[in-house]
Amino acid sequence: MTDQAGCLACDLTAGRQQLPGGRIHMGSHLVVEHCVGPLGLGSLIVKPLRHVTSVAELSDGEATELGPLLRLASEIAGELTGAEQVYNCLWSHAGGEPVHIHYLVQPVTREQMERHGCYGPSLQVAMFTAGTLPSHEAIREMAERASRLFARRLDR
Repeated sequence: MTDQAGCLACDLTAGRQQLPGGRIHMGSHLVVEHCVGPLGLGSLIVKPLRHVTSVAELSDGEATELGPLLRLASEIAGELTGAEQVYNCLWSHAGGEPVHIHYLVQPVTREQMERHGCYGPSLQVAMFTAGTLPSHEAIREMAERASRLFARRLDR
């Protein structure tokens, strides 16, 4: 695993920064964690363990693991939250610079859309603007539930 100190994604995975809820699932090449930003309880991050700044840089193993893991993360995020829709978005910039790629798996409820008066990318901008973070306790509980579901589904 290639790790880059100072990269938020790497620092969270390596334990250099606090990761509320801890690791939810670790595959051979990818990891699932709860989102640390204001995008709602149950929002998951799927990212390569290795520091990678573009999809084109993914190894064959990372690319092969990605599709099924995104699908499973989406299923679990929706189930945990009763979401009307689950968004999957690639995020790869911070401060206008390429960073460790990560897929946001964001469950979206009707209540969130009504509260912010929008949906899609506009909802994400509104949620960042509002800056409301779930409590660490709520994230921990959600991550534990998600971890159990991943373990059950992958043991089949």
